[in-house]
Amino acid sequence: MFLTPYFSTQDSAFQFTRQQASHFAKKVAGDFNPIHDEDSKRFCVPGDLLFAVLLQQEGISQKMSFRFSGMVSDGVALHIEEKGPQDSALVDENGKEYLLMHHEGQKSQDQNFIEHVVTNYVQFSGMNFPHIMVPLMEEEQMMINTQRPLVIYESMDVEFCRLDLSHPEVEFTGATFDVTGKRGVVTLNFAFKEDGEVVGKGVKKMIASGLKPYQQEDIDEFVNRFNACKAAFTAEYNS
Repeated sequence: MFLTPYFSTQDSAFQFTRQQASHFAKKVAGDFNPIHDEDSKRFCVPGDLLFAVLLQQEGISQKMSFRFSGMVSDGVALHIEEKGPQDSALVDENGKEYLLMHHEGQKSQDQNFIEHVVTNYVQFSGMNFPHIMVPLMEEEQMMINTQRPLVIYESMDVEFCRLDLSHPEVEFTGATFDVTGKRGVVTLNFAFKEDGEVVGKGVKKMIASGLKPYQQEDIDEFVNRFNACKAAFTAEYNS
């Protein structure tokens, strides 16, 4: 299983070390959000990794909705709890819910298909910053706090026209940034294409907190830090 290096299992529960979660963010998703750094005081497991593990365990349904309700830190034992015939949740040993998936329609348990969809999606998802976020912030003239950036998953909806697919690719189809005071909602739209045909679509929403007036100098410096971290990590693990 391609996710095996990125979580540990015991009985029916699984958990993540800081290194496992951080390496997934950087090596698989290309996500260098500081809250996924191993030494971050505000460390949390990437939402994309929670999403990936849930799909690997439960399969891909024709229509799925995901709602994120909590940030998972390292060492928290999670398990999948069936909330009903169409709902599955990631919960901890105290019953606290972190991610709820609602699913409808046909289901595929084909692990090759699941791996392709997950890998392709999280690589797209990891491009949020700077490729998508920076132009949105510049347009709205509001930006995240570059010293304490906080952008977290809120929800995601995915729908496939059919599931007899092998290699659907994610294609970005547009984004919006709706700002209210110091809080903003980033909405990313995407499609799944296979052999030139649109075979699915999706919407991802993220919450950006602690917004402040846009400063190009601060953004430039933040992007430079991001690129430096990415280059250093890539050099270390390709050496």
